[in-house]
Parts: sequence; structure tokens; C-alpha cells
Amino acid sequence: MSIPQADLLAQHQTLRAEIDAALRRVIDTSAFVRGPEVAAFEAEFADYCGVAHAVGVGNGTDALALSLRALDIGPGDAVATVPFSFAATVEAILHVGATVVLVDIEPQTFTMNPAALDIVLRTHPRVRAIVPVHLYGQPASMEDIVACATRSGAAVIEDAAQAHGARYQGRRAGALGTMAAFSFYPGKNLGALGDAGAVTTGDAELAERLRLLRDHGQSRKYVHDRLGFNSRLDGLQAAVLRVKLPHLDRWNARRRALARLYQQALAGVAGIEVPGAAAEREPVYHLFTIRCAERDALREHLAAQGIAAAAHYPCPLHLQPAFASFGYAAGSFPVSEAAARTVLSLPLYPEMSEEAVAAVCAAVRTWAERRRP
Repeated sequence: MSIPQADLLAQHQTLRAEIDAALRRVIDTSAFVRGPEVAAFEAEFADYCGVAHAVGVGNGTDALALSLRALDIGPGDAVATVPFSFAATVEAILHVGATVVLVDIEPQTFTMNPAALDIVLRTHPRVRAIVPVHLYGQPASMEDIVACATRSGAAVIEDAAQAHGARYQGRRAGALGTMAAFSFYPGKNLGALGDAGAVTTGDAELAERLRLLRDHGQSRKYVHDRLGFNSRLDGLQAAVLRVKLPHLDRWNARRRALARLYQQALAGVAGIEVPGAAAEREPVYHLFTIRCAERDALREHLAAQGIAAAAHYPCPLHLQPAFASFGYAAGSFPVSEAAARTVLSLPLYPEMSEEAVAAVCAAVRTWAERRRP
């Protein structure tokens, strides 16, 4: 049995007729940039997240950067985030000219440690925004993070690129901070057929700034009120996202069901640590990521069985060559560094069968048994 880590074709085959009709609708109207499909998706996604506004943009990285721009964050300001994430999280901060201040993560959730954040905020008075990452679809400890932000006067921008539909204390990701940045990259829980993104917020003034910023700063055609960018969600991607959005909760429920099968089958396996979730969090398992001290050996064993597994992410951001200017050395963030050495994402996607999960678990158990002294 060959088991991919994800299978986008399986999802799109079930929706082919709806997607084809949606694309034809856009082609027939030639509303390729902005237009009615974008406006409709923005309204539907805002309603889904439980906020007043969603502003479509070109991609998830732009969603983060434009959120910072909307807050007028730039040179002289600092932004706190985590070292264990995809590079886009810190790229966006650097692209607006702000300083990156890193905060270590919690070992169980892989998300920002509020106690560490509190210490950082007490020692870095220039922090104007905090960017917690809902990594792997697991919501960060938002109650404590927002409390820290309130004490320091900082805004909170959720990096929700992997958390479409996740809940914290009953509220959706996207409605937990000042703003939230989403990516609709094809492999996400809610994915387009290319790059796409959005920012959600309950603040009407920030939403209006975002609309200007994404479209060359224009309040109306050829009237440029702000220095803006070209980062508009196009009509074709919005139409596809509208087809997929009504299925998102069902897909996420399937991901949680498969995650439970993994958790049950791998509980107690020597050398394997499986992810869990606190009672107040409802993760959506964008990735099902275990920990294993011999991660690379396990990955090679699985690959030999035709099972695709990957490390997300094998090098923390403060140790990446592109970010050496941060000035952090190895050992600066021990929890993030330990995670980078040990994480392994097993196959998980809504169309995956229970038999495939069982096969993956059997392969993991076989490897673990061979490792016993």
C-alpha cells in the first residue's frame, strides 16, 4: 500500500462538477480581479469565523504583512512570535521593517508559551504586536496570550494559516485576536487552486485599511490614499473557495476522527509521543505530528513501506541562515529546538481510509518493536 501524506486529487475529484461550474461562472462574467465572487466569499468566510470582516488577499504571507501594515507597524517597532513555524511568519515581520522578538513554545502543543511571552514583554517595551501561530491546526493558548497583550498594549495577530475552523473556548480561529491571517495554499484544510489568503477582523477601521493596502492604496479608482500593494484575491480562487467552504467542517471532523485512531493505536508505543489537545481547544489537525527521538530513522522505515512522512519543521527559524541577524544562538530556545529534532508528520487527509491509518500505525509499531533492546 502506497500512502501519501496528503491527496488533493481525491478531494477535487469529488467536487469536480461544482468547481468546473464555479470557474465557468467567473470566466463568463470576466470578473477575474475582485468582483462578486470575492465579495461573496469574504462575507461567507467572515460569517464562518464569527467576525464582521474578511479581506481577501493574494496569499498567507501577504495576509500577515498587510495586517502589520494596517497597524502602522514598521521600523523601530518589535513583533513577538515563535521560532518554530514556517518562515513566512518572520518574513512578514521583516518585510515591514520591524524587529523580530522570539518566544519559545509549549512542548505539548507546539504553540507560543504564554509564560515565556510575559517575560519577553517585560523586557522588550517596543513590542507592538504578538503573532501566535496555531501550528498544525492546534489553537495557541489565546486567553493567556491576549491577557499578556492587553497588559502591554500590543495587538494580537493570529497566524491561522493551518487552523481553518479550529476552536478555542468555543470560538473559531480568526476571531480570537485583533486580526488573523489565513493562507488558502492548496494543501491547507481550506485550500484554493493556487495561492490565496485572507485577513479576518472585527474592527471596521482596520478592515478598511486592509482593503486599501491590498489594492495599491486606492479608496476609488486612481485615488490613492495610502502607499499600497498589489495583493488581491482573484475571482477564480474565491469561486473555488466558495465551493469548498461548506464542506470544511465535515472535512475537519474526519481529520479529528482519523487523529483519534492514530492516538488510540500509537498510545504507549515505546519512543513515540502522540499529540493531544486541552479541553478548551478543538484542533483541526492540518498535520498529525508525532515526536520521536529517532525521527529520521523512523521516516526512512516508513518510506521503505511506501508511507510518506515529513518533518514540519526540521530547523527552527532562529537557526536558519536567512535569519542569522536575529542574533540568537543554538540553545536559545530549547523547546523549539527539541521539537525541530523530533517532529514527524504522518499521513492525514479527509479522504484517507481507516485501513490506511491502521497500516501506518502497524509500520510505526513494527519499527518501535525492532528498536527495543
